[in-house]
Amino acid sequence: MNRHVLHRLNGWVFALLVLLGAAAIGFLTARHDHIVDWTYNSRVSMSPETRAVLAKFDGPVDIVSYASPQGDLRQTIATALLRYQKAKPDLHLSFVDPQQDPAAMRNLGITVDGELILHYRDRQQRLDTLTERSMTDALERLVRGNDRIVAFVTGHGERRADGVANADLGTFASQLEQSGMRAVPLNFSQVTSVPGQTDLVVLAGPQTPLTPGATKALTDYLANGGNLLWLVDPGNLDASLQPIADTLGIRVLPGELIDGSSSAVGLKDPRTIVLGDYLPSMITRGFTLTTLFPEVAPLAETRQSDWKIEPFLRSSPQATTQSLDGNAAAQLKGPLDFGFAFSRLSPSPAKSEQRVVVIGNGDFLSNSYLGNGGNRALGERVFNWLLGDDQLISMPPRGAPDRVLNVSQGELSALTIGFMLVMPIALLVIGGWIAWRRRRA
Repeated sequence: MNRHVLHRLNGWVFALLVLLGAAAIGFLTARHDHIVDWTYNSRVSMSPETRAVLAKFDGPVDIVSYASPQGDLRQTIATALLRYQKAKPDLHLSFVDPQQDPAAMRNLGITVDGELILHYRDRQQRLDTLTERSMTDALERLVRGNDRIVAFVTGHGERRADGVANADLGTFASQLEQSGMRAVPLNFSQVTSVPGQTDLVVLAGPQTPLTPGATKALTDYLANGGNLLWLVDPGNLDASLQPIADTLGIRVLPGELIDGSSSAVGLKDPRTIVLGDYLPSMITRGFTLTTLFPEVAPLAETRQSDWKIEPFLRSSPQATTQSLDGNAAAQLKGPLDFGFAFSRLSPSPAKSEQRVVVIGNGDFLSNSYLGNGGNRALGERVFNWLLGDDQLISMPPRGAPDRVLNVSQGELSALTIGFMLVMPIALLVIGGWIAWRRRRA
């Protein structure tokens, strides 16, 4: 075989091998994918907490999107849900054109183009904004079934769950309802005990003494295995609340916390306690957001009990206490605790564990302070832990710190001069120098 024929044969064999290699690569990539997310906090990937929620389903989930076929909305929805379908293959997505049957859409209450209805067994949830957080909340409500009943004690000047005043909890309570929790009032002038279907009772800083009937109802509720969130304001622990404190084995220390180091973050009031580091606990595991607590009541354990007690909010060593009238004569030195998580085997056979949280502050969840730092996220963690939704406790809001560029006026002027003057002149000089060199060559 002459050299020319051999050379041509080698060329054809090489081309064939290249084609076979490309076909093999295409075959493998069609059946196996590997995705690497290099974005900050892996914000375009599904979080482990979302995967944990999907793992709770033991059957198919059907999602119907009422999206118009015009435009790219259907493709956007399908792309957003593809990650969920990869994690849960029996999650099915279908589309319905809302313009085909407007009467049916009105009966279904469809008002937003692209609105989703999630179906699981005989339950359904609606979703009109598609983000990972909103989708995961909807899936959590779907797998929960009935809404969790969160009863807010009223009638003694407590912070209202439906209130709009600065000190009320209306904004936070409305967010709870989006996560499958239903906030209801609990007035002991109308009932003599906590209703049996209640999942959690919230006692948010009563300003007047509880009636004997209310005190007995709450202590009986604790004795029977009920979960409780108690928000304590400085100086409001009267005799009517003492039986609850005795049941838990804690006491409210006199005065309120002050910490002059809060001025380092721009706060002028030393009564606002700023936390960025937290004691290890189920509630604060992996939590790194900064939280603000104005006017904090310090707490302490008084005795050993059958409760497992974990402090999870503690002031800095620089903190001290002062009396409510501003007198610092009877100071207690920091670090001082102001948040405790209690757990024990439940006396009720209906559930395995009973949980209680006591925090020496109610303002951090109020309408005025909820948007500060990580206050909202910490409140969600507290409620999720109290309701036994441990997988959702560490689900962070996965934002990105690199979406906004903050520059001073001087830096902005320097950037403007650099891009509009220095760079064009530099390019002209470099171009002229290159042209001069070529002419001389």
